[in-house]
Amino acid sequence: MPVLFPTSHSRTSASRAAATGHAVVIAGGGPTGLMLAAELALAHVDVAVVERRANQDLVGTRAGGLHARSIEIFDQRGIADRFLREGQITQLAGFAWTKLDIGDLPTRHPYGLALRQNHIERLLAEWVAELAVPIYRSREVTGFAEDEAGLDVTLSGGELLRALYLAGCDGGRSLVRKSAGIDFPGSAPTLSNLMAEVEMREAPEFGLRHDALGFHGLSKTESGRVLVVLTEASLAHDNEPSLRDLSAALQAVYGTDFGVKNPAWISRFTDAARQAASYRRGRVLLAGDAAHIHHSVGGQGLNLGVQDAVNLGWKLAQVVKGVSPDSLLDSYHAERHPVAARVLRNTMAQIALLRRGDDGLKAAREAVAELLAMDEPRQRFGAMMSGLDIRYDLGDGHPLLGRRMPDLDVTIDGRPLRLFTQLHGARGLLLHFSEAPDFDISLWADRVRFIRTSYDGAWELPAIGQVAAPKAVLVRPDGHVAWVGDEGQRGLEEALTTWFGPAVSA
Repeated sequence: MPVLFPTSHSRTSASRAAATGHAVVIAGGGPTGLMLAAELALAHVDVAVVERRANQDLVGTRAGGLHARSIEIFDQRGIADRFLREGQITQLAGFAWTKLDIGDLPTRHPYGLALRQNHIERLLAEWVAELAVPIYRSREVTGFAEDEAGLDVTLSGGELLRALYLAGCDGGRSLVRKSAGIDFPGSAPTLSNLMAEVEMREAPEFGLRHDALGFHGLSKTESGRVLVVLTEASLAHDNEPSLRDLSAALQAVYGTDFGVKNPAWISRFTDAARQAASYRRGRVLLAGDAAHIHHSVGGQGLNLGVQDAVNLGWKLAQVVKGVSPDSLLDSYHAERHPVAARVLRNTMAQIALLRRGDDGLKAAREAVAELLAMDEPRQRFGAMMSGLDIRYDLGDGHPLLGRRMPDLDVTIDGRPLRLFTQLHGARGLLLHFSEAPDFDISLWADRVRFIRTSYDGAWELPAIGQVAAPKAVLVRPDGHVAWVGDEGQRGLEEALTTWFGPAVSA
């Protein structure tokens, strides 16, 4: 049920009365915005999405799949099978076109999933609809005014929404980011790529190639068309790309345009790498491409945004509900900014290896490929590129601290269960693996579920290997470990208070 929040004198009482209220308004209904909406809805927070498209249809291929950690995240919420049924399991991870087989990494999903963004968005939108999240379609956020109690969010057409928080998930040209005055520093583009889905009268030369311009590729799409990726000769472009531009670029690389015709779409992208200086300013938060942009090589962009949303969602829910102080939101930037910064760095490194076809870079690519054929480098880079090695800096201690909790086959109340099934509701878990007396967390019982369980196997982490079996583990709703304990409770109350708010008497 929409609610109204108090506002300041910045608006007239008549306009305030006409405004619809939501605890959180999300600008942008792409994968990041949809995932954030679902996370908030699971926590019973009144959230709404504002999306410029009239429906979820997406023109263009854009992202092409999900990495292992994103599949794990969907598994944590009980929806992974929806995606696995429609996609193709494959070894998706790679670095500078060197494929990285992660089949031996310790995860229930040691692979990627080839699935186009339009399907990913459709499945997320169906889930969000089941959670009864309203979506304001055919509208955009055009501005907002913040006061001490919330925000007035203006939509195209003049409609006004009242909110406690505004999440900018509105892409690399984010109006929310610009309106909030958040800087977007980074590097200017050094190359320009054309990408298109077309028909061709002649049989094309499928595969990848390098030349003096850079890298190029032709491949079949699921619709039977041809997906074209070309490096252009120039960075200077004033207009939207056309079929004539695509034909000229094909002729420059292949000596023919293969009779290219009937483009479903044509787009242009660069290797510009930028990151928001802050993911938060007051009541405004950024996630996904609004917070970071980079070249698509490595396929990490969509996955990075989904993971932003899962880190932010439970924290924002606790702040909105008054469970945790507003300062908890500062941990969102502290944890996710370094993750995206590393993605920008590894993307720039890949582009440096790929951008030209001269002998020196060819030798460098061959040397990197030889290195990544060795088990330890392959596993380390595979874990990095698939998101399985992410560790938030929660201090020193057990190797599990700050890392994703493995999906163990545990026994709970005498029943064999997968651990991720206990995270479907997006609540915290305190897992007790020893025979010692139960920990008393009754003052956090509304936020954290205590589970006495057992596990007999080895504890393994991607790129780390086996680690000592813990006696107890506190798991946050995003699946990351917030505390690791022995037979005692040292540090547990502090961790509970930090991540789940002060104790509340019954």
